Amino acid sequence: MSLFSALNTGVSGLNASQIAVSTTSHNIANANNEFYTRQRVNFSASTPFHTQPGDIGTGVSVTSIVRIHDEFVYTRLKSTTNALSYDTYSQQSLKEVAQYFPDLQDAGIAADLTEYFNAWNDLSSNASEGAQKINLVQTAATLTQDIQVSRDTLRSLQNSINEQLKTALEEVNTIGQKLADLNKQIGNIESIEGNNANDLRDQRDEMELTLSKLLRFSVYKGEIISDNSIDPNMTDQGMDYYLNIAGNSFVDGATFHPLVIDNMSNESNYFSVYAEIQDGTRYNMTEKINGGKIGAMLDLRGRIIDTTVNGGFPQDGTIQGYIDDLDTFAQTLITQTNNLYAHSAQVSMQTPPMEGVKNETVLKSVYSNIEAGTFDVVVYDNQGKEIARKSITINSETTINNGTPESIIAQINKSTDDNQDNNAINDVDDYFSASYSYSDTNNEGFFSLSPKNALLGYKIGIEDKGTNLPGVIGISQFFSGTNASNIDVKTEFKKDPSLMQGYSAPIAGNNKVANAMVQMQYEKLNFYRKDGTTSTESMEGFYRFVTTRIGTDGEKAISSFQSSTALYNTVHSEYQSISGVNVDEELISLMKFQTGYNANAKVISTIDQMLDTLLGIKS
Repeated sequence: MSLFSALNTGVSGLNASQIAVSTTSHNIANANNEFYTRQRVNFSASTPFHTQPGDIGTGVSVTSIVRIHDEFVYTRLKSTTNALSYDTYSQQSLKEVAQYFPDLQDAGIAADLTEYFNAWNDLSSNASEGAQKINLVQTAATLTQDIQVSRDTLRSLQNSINEQLKTALEEVNTIGQKLADLNKQIGNIESIEGNNANDLRDQRDEMELTLSKLLRFSVYKGEIISDNSIDPNMTDQGMDYYLNIAGNSFVDGATFHPLVIDNMSNESNYFSVYAEIQDGTRYNMTEKINGGKIGAMLDLRGRIIDTTVNGGFPQDGTIQGYIDDLDTFAQTLITQTNNLYAHSAQVSMQTPPMEGVKNETVLKSVYSNIEAGTFDVVVYDNQGKEIARKSITINSETTINNGTPESIIAQINKSTDDNQDNNAINDVDDYFSASYSYSDTNNEGFFSLSPKNALLGYKIGIEDKGTNLPGVIGISQFFSGTNASNIDVKTEFKKDPSLMQGYSAPIAGNNKVANAMVQMQYEKLNFYRKDGTTSTESMEGFYRFVTTRIGTDGEKAISSFQSSTALYNTVHSEYQSISGVNVDEELISLMKFQTGYNANAKVISTIDQMLDTLLGIKS
């Protein structure tokens, strides 16, 4: 064993201390880097000289520089990050929705609805009073406008989420490409045994955490490696890397399979998400992606999209559910109001376009809110006296005009002794005729009731007995439109409110229609929802159901957000306690390694002096 060997021993200690100081400095420099994992230098004694009476040490070797990473805690951190991101976006969006429905005592649709029925009540006291008609039309117009605005605002939020969804999905693809690139770099470095791409693995972990904020995914990185000799929390994974989204390969090592975001064939411009394989075959992932910000977006916006249904808008989703319920509310308000208004006698009646209703079309197949039952067609003379009444039957097979005796047209036009007075010329079919004209070009038809001799001054009204048909097809309208997007007061009444009537029979003092409108607010009505269910509520009761649902969803989202925040903070603290940099600890280590460096330098200096002495003796 020579002095030169001892010198090398000191140099090894000097180099080891220098590497340890550099690593500690790296840790301290990244103390405020949230995604940095603290690193540690591992030492072992160099191979000794085997002599008698024992081994002579040759110094120290740096065996590895590793990061203190616990894959199990990191996995929990990704999971809680995913849940927190989902709840954060959900509660923010639902808070915004709640602001659209204030419904204070003096604001909102509920207040409008009360004022609307009050206006009918005022009209019922004098059904021909012009000022009361003006007030009713104005009040009804305010109600319909607020319903439209509320629906439009919901749709605008839904549209905004759809656009944000596209941006978020594009970010997912960007992250996927970065992960593939990082995997390539890590593979190149770690292909040499003993090399650890610590900082690159940190970058990959950061990308995964960012991705977990957007959606849920599964990742396999090879067998987990544990090394308690380094640290009890030391668990990391191997060289493999497979990341799947909703069961579809997204990143396979250094290969990236981007998500396809497409709305080309959808008139609503709402995006669907696909996985695409090499032959161009696509698999729809829209209903399968969950968790994170994107999962929240899809749950709010809706996932089930058929370009041939609902105009390409979703058939599910929280906000779509609110829109559908608001449509149901408006549809029922339109139907029930027009159902009653059809009882007000008119010179003639005609429906707006009945889209998709051919002569032979079963009415129930187009209008789900038509019920089996009867309605009466009533004729009044020019003095307002009822002179004829005919009952028309509706069932699940009834058509508008398929040539059978059971069709609407056939029943109304059939020559019958409606008054049962053995007089063949004073019945409904003697005064009015029903007709239906359908255009194949426009795919729509018009149903009308017209006088056979308009000069005689006869008027006609329809008194429904539970079918809803007059209101559904709009044979005589107070409200126009079909749902919350287009509900409005009939244009001619907005131009001239005096044209609308609150009577059934056209005689002074008759206020039957106005009274029926007032009574409607207290009645239990059937609300036919788009999901196929039927709710039985009052008009105000169903609207309260809609707003209560919005409020309840918002409260649930806030509660879930608070729970997710607490859980995330707990797991994040645990993760930082394991992988985060503790500056105080690093400073202690720095002093230790500095002392070691100084000590090894002293060893080298001592050996240098010994060599000088030895060389001096020889000289």
